[in-house]
Amino acid sequence: MIDNKHPEIAFGKTGVLLVNLGTPDSTKWWDVRKYLKEFLSDKRVIEINPIIWKIILNLFILTLRPAKSAHAYKKIWFEETNESPLLYYTRSQSNRLAKNIKSETAIIDFAMRYGNPSIKSKLNLLQNKGCENIIILPLYPQYAAATTATVCDEVYRCLMNMRWQPSLQIIPHYESEPLYIDALVKSIKNKIERINWKPDLIIASYHGIPKSYFDKGDPYQCYCQKTTRLIKEKFSDIEIQTTFQSRFGPREWLKPYTDKTLESLPKQDKKNILVICPGFASDCVETLEEINIQGKESFLKNGGKNFDFIPCLNDNSDHIRLFEKLVNRYIVKK
Repeated sequence: MIDNKHPEIAFGKTGVLLVNLGTPDSTKWWDVRKYLKEFLSDKRVIEINPIIWKIILNLFILTLRPAKSAHAYKKIWFEETNESPLLYYTRSQSNRLAKNIKSETAIIDFAMRYGNPSIKSKLNLLQNKGCENIIILPLYPQYAAATTATVCDEVYRCLMNMRWQPSLQIIPHYESEPLYIDALVKSIKNKIERINWKPDLIIASYHGIPKSYFDKGDPYQCYCQKTTRLIKEKFSDIEIQTTFQSRFGPREWLKPYTDKTLESLPKQDKKNILVICPGFASDCVETLEEINIQGKESFLKNGGKNFDFIPCLNDNSDHIRLFEKLVNRYIVKK
């Protein structure tokens, strides 16, 4: 007699996965090296001859850079919870979104493109919990191949190994969503209300990409400029300028560069500035160390008077409401 009883399988749920860039597990040299190797081995991030790059990466970069990066992480590490700010805030975003989503069939979680928790582990977990539909929200407001697209690549690779694939929706960008712009504008206004000086300029600093990526058709720069333009429309009396940070290697990247701009502003009689990083969903080493420590020191050293950093939207209520609206467009109401 043939036993046709099907194994019990959970079903009927929708999974929502927030995905951020990633973080090392600790500030130890080896953990930082492991994270950097995964990140810098991504062909979407480094678009040069893979054989040549593998030699450069393993012989030079992974020998020298981990110590420098570890030093930067140590400056901003959350010692109490022993984790990076990016991991802390991404988890909090996931938890707070779960409380806001009004659906008994939705399961909210988070993953990192590089490091832990991995996309693969969380997709498997969501499927095991009965998620037949999965919504991916890459935490990059402005789409770029080196960020959003590589999240998609990893999701697709994971699905290729699944016998029973869930349906999939990906939220590709949200650079001009009214709730996003309003949240950024509110954060700027709140900062201005708390300081006792008037900014001469607000710098909107976005993560950079090589100019060659833009020349090949990457829309990232256009999305960044669009976000800044929409913020500018809310401020008639303060100049707002777009710059690009975190460049890596000898190639030309999108300009103007944030670090060079901060050095030169005092000479242009712009000695009181605010800096916001609209492209980062959570504060991280690029915002807290590169901008609020290195950038501030450089600006003041070159003659600046007042410098203040506007935190990322992180897990504040306005940010969570934005995520809720984005996700609810794809959740099937039952």
